[in-house]
Amino acid sequence: MLGSHVGLGGKEQFLGSVKEALSYKAETFMVYTGAPQNTRRKDLSEMRIPEAAALMAENGITKFVVHAPYIVNLGNTVKPDAFDFAVEFLREELRRTAEMGSDTMVLHPGAHVGEGEDAGIQSIIKGINQILDADTKAHIALETMAGKGSELGTSFEQLARIYDGVAHNNKIRLCLDTCHLNDAGYPVKDDFEGVLRELERYFPLNQIACIHLNDSKNEQGAHKDRHENIGFGTIGFDRLCAITKMTEFADTPIILETPYVPKEGEKERAFSPYRQEIAMLRSGVFNPDLIEIIRREAEA
Repeated sequence: MLGSHVGLGGKEQFLGSVKEALSYKAETFMVYTGAPQNTRRKDLSEMRIPEAAALMAENGITKFVVHAPYIVNLGNTVKPDAFDFAVEFLREELRRTAEMGSDTMVLHPGAHVGEGEDAGIQSIIKGINQILDADTKAHIALETMAGKGSELGTSFEQLARIYDGVAHNNKIRLCLDTCHLNDAGYPVKDDFEGVLRELERYFPLNQIACIHLNDSKNEQGAHKDRHENIGFGTIGFDRLCAITKMTEFADTPIILETPYVPKEGEKERAFSPYRQEIAMLRSGVFNPDLIEIIRREAEA
């Protein structure tokens, strides 16, 4: 089930998000409920959700995922106000996720901001336990992280520690990011099957609610988190394409978050690669001229 990140905004709001996904010939998509760099959010009544739901139904889109903004941090034990705000915001964001029609909100677990792994993980557990209750309708999908700075969730063991500490962990899922896994040190390119076997020591594969399919600009273990376009990074097209064909993930949203392609000589202008990358993955054939094709088609 292939799709990409899409935008939200302007007069069409969520309806525009669905239209963007359809323009890429996507089967699914991922959206923020507002700008990822802030926590300002419109009232759901202004987001044209019924029209968006109708358009999805007309076009056979049955699943999409929401991504929480990456500026909230449940791992922060240094600033109690920041932690309290993150809890309140994420509780509301989960409600918005469900009311928009999704059962999955992807969340960066958090960062310990210098206080150490144990303190950060305990803070994340504390926060999620304040967010989830027996009546929560959507799941939190903890994303695998690259390990830059003091990020947590860079290993399956860390994610399992969080899972085990959450009271309502039946509402916890996983989001695997291929770039992040590579940068965290997992051999995505050479032994992805082995990565999944390692994951199964802690979680069954049916706990994977979403996959972020990204190539990486970095070598395995770099801990840098720099996404690259499909087939142009260190993971490579063959491995990433093979992941999209795995029967285990036939009904799992596989979401592209690859970089926009800048107009040659104009860094301020850039073009979405998603329609062409989705088509290339479906064909199973890598096109080394893809970047130039994207530029040419966008400027036509």
